[in-house]
Amino acid sequence: MKKTPGILLVVLTATLLLSACVAPIAPTLTDAENTAIAGTVTAVFSTNPTVEVSPGDTPTPAPTETSIPEPTPTPAVPVGPDYYPEGVNPLTGLEVDDPELLNRRPVIMKISNHQIDYQPQWGLSSADLIFEYYIGWGANRFAALYYGQDSDKIGPVRSIRRVDGHLGSLYQAVVGSTGGDGNDVLPYLYNYIPGRYFLDKYLCPGVCDDGRNVVYSVYGNSAALSQYFNNQGYALDDPDLSGMAFWATPPEGGEAGESAWISFSSAEGSEFVYDEASGKYLRFAMDETTSNVYGPSIDQNTDEQLAFSNLIVVNVPYTEYKTTLHSIDLIGNTNGLPATVFRDGKAYEITWKAPSSGKPLQFFDGLGNPFLLKPGNSWIVLLGTSSLVNFEGGEWSFTFSIP
Repeated sequence: MKKTPGILLVVLTATLLLSACVAPIAPTLTDAENTAIAGTVTAVFSTNPTVEVSPGDTPTPAPTETSIPEPTPTPAVPVGPDYYPEGVNPLTGLEVDDPELLNRRPVIMKISNHQIDYQPQWGLSSADLIFEYYIGWGANRFAALYYGQDSDKIGPVRSIRRVDGHLGSLYQAVVGSTGGDGNDVLPYLYNYIPGRYFLDKYLCPGVCDDGRNVVYSVYGNSAALSQYFNNQGYALDDPDLSGMAFWATPPEGGEAGESAWISFSSAEGSEFVYDEASGKYLRFAMDETTSNVYGPSIDQNTDEQLAFSNLIVVNVPYTEYKTTLHSIDLIGNTNGLPATVFRDGKAYEITWKAPSSGKPLQFFDGLGNPFLLKPGNSWIVLLGTSSLVNFEGGEWSFTFSIP
């Protein structure tokens, strides 16, 4: 009797058993008005009204070639919002090179973003967080926060505003600037950060004029300013800056978020474009020398384009008292207001809160759970609650409006 079928059956069975014992090949894993706006703004805005610019009027810039830094080790599991491993920055979710830097108050520097009389910025790529907000006359300004690392040249440094009192309180920070409105701003700030703001330009190297003595010739040094406030008795060895949560793995859901166009006016606009190579959003901005065509935002300290792990656009109430005087009410938002987070090429519509006047802004998903930001630096845009948003095919646009 022929036994070939039985032999074949045994061979096949053995083959299957052997193949089951072999591990599968793992897929490759990819990890006052003098301090508000320079006189040139007044002249230009009053004599040369501009035509509203829309995203369609300006070609979307192609990301410039940006060097990819050595990857910073990131935790394998989420960190925050309540616990952070030793040496991990609670504002970025990344381990810092010098853990001693976390035993101090953060330093906020006020930075000009003035395109009519264009001045490039220094030191923005070293900041953990950058806040962008409206200051009147169609212009905006930055508040750059330094905690996990310092920069010895930051600027151009400009005047302080009411919202900086909220930011200084929320992040337990000290603030460097050049002046402020003595009637409508400084008394307001005293309610939130008494003594923790510097308004002069003769504290070299903390806040120092480079010798030109013009409105854009003042620069700051975050380490030096930090030491100055420590010497003045404002040191805080262990600030509680918990509240933000981070994980390298993108959350489920969301919409395509390849780019975001931000417009504060026809003369102040920027665009963030996702760059897959670096995993970050590259910033482009208007430049009057190119007839309002967007160009790369370059940090003059590094000669590289600004790039951010997270772009966060929050809706916050503005109250306008006069053209260059606004209150922006971050503190007091305990119920939640809308926000949009961009990370890893996706956009997530979430909620932000400020549960305490002495804790950072917090972000929550649709279920009320902490939203997991991408470890790294974040650019946070403060838009009015009536601001318009549109998106199509992964391209988003936000147009500022008060309140």
